[in-house]
Amino acid sequence: MMRRSCQILRALALGICWVGHATADTQNTGLQPYQMVRSLQLVQDRIASGDHASLPMQKKLLELIDLRLRTAGEEEFKDSRNVQALMIYAMSGGNPSTVATSLARPELPDADRDAGAGILAYLVGDVNQARAALDSIDPVKYPDEISAFLSLIKGSVLASEEYDAAISHLDRARLLGPGTLIEEAALRRTVSLAVAKRDATRFLAVSEQYARRFLRSPYAAQFAEAFIAGVVELRSELDLNGLDQTIAWMTGEQARTIYLRLARRAAIDGDKPLLAYASKRASEYPPSEAESDPRAELYSSISTVTSDAVTETLNRLEGLDGSGLTQKDRALLKAAKTVANEVVAPVKPTALPAFEQPEAEDAPEDTSGIFETTRARLQAIDKLLEETAQ
Repeated sequence: MMRRSCQILRALALGICWVGHATADTQNTGLQPYQMVRSLQLVQDRIASGDHASLPMQKKLLELIDLRLRTAGEEEFKDSRNVQALMIYAMSGGNPSTVATSLARPELPDADRDAGAGILAYLVGDVNQARAALDSIDPVKYPDEISAFLSLIKGSVLASEEYDAAISHLDRARLLGPGTLIEEAALRRTVSLAVAKRDATRFLAVSEQYARRFLRSPYAAQFAEAFIAGVVELRSELDLNGLDQTIAWMTGEQARTIYLRLARRAAIDGDKPLLAYASKRASEYPPSEAESDPRAELYSSISTVTSDAVTETLNRLEGLDGSGLTQKDRALLKAAKTVANEVVAPVKPTALPAFEQPEAEDAPEDTSGIFETTRARLQAIDKLLEETAQ
């Protein structure tokens, strides 16, 4: 760890020294593009391990490398290390214009130009073009650090059409880039891909792997979104107890947030088993005494707004302090109270015209108004909950 920290500090020092001379002489600084990309990779390792303070460093290094590549000479691009540096820079979210200009240089080998074209297409969001350009590219033929990136991209662009091939590429990316942002991204994409293909077993396995390794990543929120969506989508195929193995790796606050968000979705969807499970688990991670979190009470109340206990539910809802809720949850609270009030409101029977009123002893009970009102209320419930779920 100490050695890695020293490497990062040295790399950053080199970058800072270089930028100080960049405006004076961009080609004679003695710092090659591949050396600067090594600095970038070291910073990315720090980000993957949870060092959010390294994000501005990454941005600055990308800017420095961008300038360096645009001023690189012909001899520098005859060095394969600098060509590989260009590819890593592109796959790290570099400037598409700089990448395109560099790929047009005549001294680049054709194979690298073809791979670079696929990377560039992916960089600008043209998945179809990226898929076509990378079709003949075999990541295994490249050095591991390039192969890991290429495998990640190929797995991403194949995801919608070739599940097994996409998974194979993403697995290779993880194996070649352990502990890096490449593995982190590959795991997140595998989670979403497993959900799309309804592969519940893989979904649980990669979710747990992510939770064990990358919960401190600045991209962990994206994983949380995919995880919650996956649980809801694969609900009928998941063992709820299996979720605990993943969530157990989280901090108390993270776990409570995940369980509460699951409870919210379950409450809106009317999934009582999932609601009971998530609400119970959330209660095991109470907020600190200085905090107040009315979400659990809100979510657990929603599914009972049309039950026999609706009056009690309405009282609980009326007593909730909405100031601690998000805007969407305040809308959900308002909807729930509206529905509960509708349910407890007395039904007005539909009266017949006076000349059609039967004799009192012969008058049948008029239920048409009750049925119509109940149906209208159920439709209102559905509409309100659908709107607040957005």
